[in-house]
Amino acid sequence: MAVEYNITYITLSGYVEMNKYRYLYFSFMFTVYILIIASNATIVYLIWIHKDLHEPMYVFIAALLFNCALYSTTVYPKLLIDFLSEKQTISYYACLFQVFIFYSVGGSEFLLLTAMAYDRYVSICKPLRYPTIMRKTTVSILLVFAWVVPAFHIAVQVILTSQAKLCSLSLKGIFCNNSIYTLLCERSRVQTIFGVISFFDLVVLPMFFTVFTYTRIFIISHRSCKEFRRKAFETCLPHLLVLIGFTFFSGYDLIIVRVESNFPKTARLIMTLQIVLYHPSFNPFIYGLKMKGISKHLKRLFCSSKN
Repeated sequence: MAVEYNITYITLSGYVEMNKYRYLYFSFMFTVYILIIASNATIVYLIWIHKDLHEPMYVFIAALLFNCALYSTTVYPKLLIDFLSEKQTISYYACLFQVFIFYSVGGSEFLLLTAMAYDRYVSICKPLRYPTIMRKTTVSILLVFAWVVPAFHIAVQVILTSQAKLCSLSLKGIFCNNSIYTLLCERSRVQTIFGVISFFDLVVLPMFFTVFTYTRIFIISHRSCKEFRRKAFETCLPHLLVLIGFTFFSGYDLIIVRVESNFPKTARLIMTLQIVLYHPSFNPFIYGLKMKGISKHLKRLFCSSKN
């Protein structure tokens, strides 16, 4: 029975002063979660109902913000339950499912940002060919690719992990992420190889392509008139801000296992919270304020609601 229990349940031991701050944790995270869902849903709704926003760039933004809401829903409800619970535990298979959704959505974020970079590249560098290249079929293929490919990669990783033996039942975190590999007695060679392949396919290649496209955009913009540079800067800046922020926190999530023993518990908690706080909560504000097409409809929405 003990072995069965050990395989089934994991303790989440990354919380700090839970008994003292549980209601503060709950109030803060509940408020943030509501704001995340409301803000992301508002932008997606505006893009959905306004025909002038039915362009590839805005479709990709809507997909990205939908991902942000899904990304948060993977983590926040369980966090809120844990804040009010005496014990912070999760079943092993529920933990693996959380890992699957968390990294599938995370991988699709990189691919969606890559698709957005490609869209900007075609729009700015090949404007005459833009209507023929970025057709509805192309956009649909890119969206399906961005969601299916990461899901396949992560599914293989999760299946391999589910077959591995556990040597620890205490996860040094507040939700199931990359740290789950510290629970395994040993990672198989197949796991390691496929992990490298997944990292290359979902992070390295998209990042390389994105850097290449924005470099080309900046070179062409630099050679063009001031007005052209201004428009290129306005449309590319929000994407770059989101990409830089998401890359930074994703990088932390990937290296945390390597520095586990040297990372203070409080610092680990703070950094882990940044992963699920900043990216999904700031994205709708970045796009809502920086993208003129969206900000215009936001102003109308809030002005009409006041009247």
